[in-house]
Amino acid sequence: MKVDQPSFAETACDPVTVEIVRGALRAIQSEMEAVIERTAMSPFIREKKDFYAALFDATGRLIAGTNLPISGDVIGPIAEHYPLDTMRPGDLFWYNDCYGSRGAVSHSPDQVFVAPVFADGRLAGFAQSWAHFNDIGGMRPGSLSPDCTDIYQEGIIVPPVRIAREGVIVEELLRLFYRNSRFPEMIKGDTRASMAAVRLGERRLGELLERFGLATAAAFQFLIDETERETRARFRALVPLGSYAFTDTIDSDGHGNGPIKLRYRLDVTPDRITLDATESDDQTPGPINFLMSPGIPAMIFAAYLLGESPQAMLNAGAERVIDEVRLRPGSVLQPRFPAPLGMRGITMMRNMAATLGLLNVATEGQAMAAHSAYVIWYLRGRKDDGELFLLSDGLGVGYGARPFADGNDAVYLVAQENFPSEFLDQVFPLRTLGYTINSDSGGAGRWRGGCGLVREIEVLAPEAMISMRIDNVRFPPWGVAGGKAAGSGRCIVNPGRPDERLIDPLSDGNIVRRGDVVRIETGGGGGFGHPFDRQPELVLADVRSGFVSAASALADYGVALTDGTSIDIDATRKLRANRPEVHLFHRHAYSEQLA
Repeated sequence: MKVDQPSFAETACDPVTVEIVRGALRAIQSEMEAVIERTAMSPFIREKKDFYAALFDATGRLIAGTNLPISGDVIGPIAEHYPLDTMRPGDLFWYNDCYGSRGAVSHSPDQVFVAPVFADGRLAGFAQSWAHFNDIGGMRPGSLSPDCTDIYQEGIIVPPVRIAREGVIVEELLRLFYRNSRFPEMIKGDTRASMAAVRLGERRLGELLERFGLATAAAFQFLIDETERETRARFRALVPLGSYAFTDTIDSDGHGNGPIKLRYRLDVTPDRITLDATESDDQTPGPINFLMSPGIPAMIFAAYLLGESPQAMLNAGAERVIDEVRLRPGSVLQPRFPAPLGMRGITMMRNMAATLGLLNVATEGQAMAAHSAYVIWYLRGRKDDGELFLLSDGLGVGYGARPFADGNDAVYLVAQENFPSEFLDQVFPLRTLGYTINSDSGGAGRWRGGCGLVREIEVLAPEAMISMRIDNVRFPPWGVAGGKAAGSGRCIVNPGRPDERLIDPLSDGNIVRRGDVVRIETGGGGGFGHPFDRQPELVLADVRSGFVSAASALADYGVALTDGTSIDIDATRKLRANRPEVHLFHRHAYSEQLA
């Protein structure tokens, strides 16, 4: 994508201006996101914060956006249909076309709205909102289902369209979109919230450009270059020259296919960094395919490497860290149209873990342990009055331990929030019976892996259908440097009753009825370092807090407790004298070895 713009390379941009622009960009992004949060109607956006806002320069490069490792050419798909020199103030563009955007959108419920920003009559940047809409049609309420076998079953596909011309909304397009949703009023509210956020970003970015003029573009360039420099420097300092390989595994595609392998090779030379994922398995009939933008691995590295940086922003500069990413068309990471993509979150999360695995191989275990894929489940049905309801619930999981600290507990990827129990009980026909930490789900280690959680509810609707998405059951998240693998998740209906049954971890069409109890347990993160090196006092604190059981303290950590309240020092010393063997990576015995 090209646009005629003067070169700002020689434009003076003093450090004070750079810092003001940096802070202003972050403030604009936060203000845009506050608009979405406070005005959207779907719980997945309003309560779970499954959205973000971003700002781009005049050439479509990301300058400020989410802290998540998300990448892709957001502006390019629009420019293919609407050349940049034809855009006008007040225009607004919209799409959710995954294949048409080459992965900038990774599954169909994610709606992207973009407005061009003008200064002195010239195109100077773009403001964007992104949000997961609760239902856009498709096979089942919620649009996403493990049963889907092509993308048409996952809801309406919107190619890049101009939804507003010079401020005038094309209402016909919106009417068509709303008509395809089972919850049109909710979708209308989400659309208005997304568009309002973009309009706010357009105004605020315009004010910034008006204030600083050409120095603003120079500051944008500085911020992108700064991110590239710092990420490259940190990467080079951490990763020695050489070739490294790592394989991670997805349990299943929900259609009887699996395990599915993600095979990565990282080549680091003095002049070039290359990541090759061409040996990853083929695309699957089920919807776990991930149309990965080539910039994603670099963004994952950057998100990890810049975690301690107080200044550098996760922007287009991060994508330059890897010089080449090789993907194979027809693979699970580069599927061919119209392969389904709805459950791509599983592969996206395993991709993140595999990238960290490469760092661990390269550094002999100096990066994070693996994490579980966040859990998504739907409860669909009708209330007693016949009204259709849809609970789309994302549940937090445990993240891997680090070389210096425990992993985070009960984290949901997007905004690290879970639905409050009070909200669930008020809005949906269910009663919350339990909501707690999933004890022993974090991998044991010198630093403990984060724990998942337990959600237990009683169904109050006459009948409902469960769609479940849990991964890392057959292949739990690995530990590092002697740390143990994490515990896995599961879904049980009527636990402890004669009619108890286990729900397939990636399945749909599971029927429950009034009075049934649904218990969902989510997995944790791998541990780091040998468990016998964990301070006994920390193990005791974990037992008292419910993160570790007394049995695990004894078996995994070699810590003997007296009535669960104090440490038996002599017994602990004897237990820890027999130190088990240490492995770089640790999985349960039934899992295959990692490359």
